[in-house]
Amino acid sequence: MNVEEEVERLKQEIKRLGKPQPDGSYKVTFGVLFNDDQCANIFEALVGTLRAAKKRKVVAYDGELLLQGVHDNVEITLKALPLATSNWQEN
Repeated sequence: MNVEEEVERLKQEIKRLGKPQPDGSYKVTFGVLFNDDQCANIFEALVGTLRAAKKRKVVAYDGELLLQGVHDNVEITLKALPLATSNWQEN
């Protein structure tokens, strides 16, 4: 799996494990993601995938490096997708 595919899978897992927010985003704690068996089977390096997603502005969380135990309660936010804008105009 390349980085883009891993980020897409991460988005799916955050939606599965997280709680939807009124603004369309999803929130989950690092501990929930890290300790989930399915995530453990998908991601060889969850922290690296999270950093890649943060760099791409797909997710947001405090800090740079998340560590099991110490950062289990850090909230990870999957940002809401912007509404698609159409170039179609009515004549």
